[in-house]
Amino acid sequence: MKSLIILLLIPISFFSQKKINQEEFKDLIIKGNALVIDVRTSTEFSEAHITNAINIDYFSKSFEATISKLDKKKTILVYCAAGGRSTSACSDFKKLGFKKVYNLIGGYDDWKE
Repeated sequence: MKSLIILLLIPISFFSQKKINQEEFKDLIIKGNALVIDVRTSTEFSEAHITNAINIDYFSKSFEATISKLDKKKTILVYCAAGGRSTSACSDFKKLGFKKVYNLIGGYDDWKE
């Protein structure tokens, strides 16, 4: 019975994402070897963004094709305005085989404050 429960939890844990606070997000940026991905629109991005972030609009038709070209060995740090799009984007990253994917709690709205 125990092994059955473990097998049932594997898909859930595989596609789950880690939501982290601003401090943890910043620490991972400082450590290096991470890609900071802003999934907001280009208009939102041009108004303000986290330094060195890469803008890949979640609503773009080429979103999945674009992220699939990124280095899967890198740590992926994802954010949007408040957390909705980045949650969906993190799921897409995980489905494409990225292992270290982190979602910023509260998004850029909380980050700028």
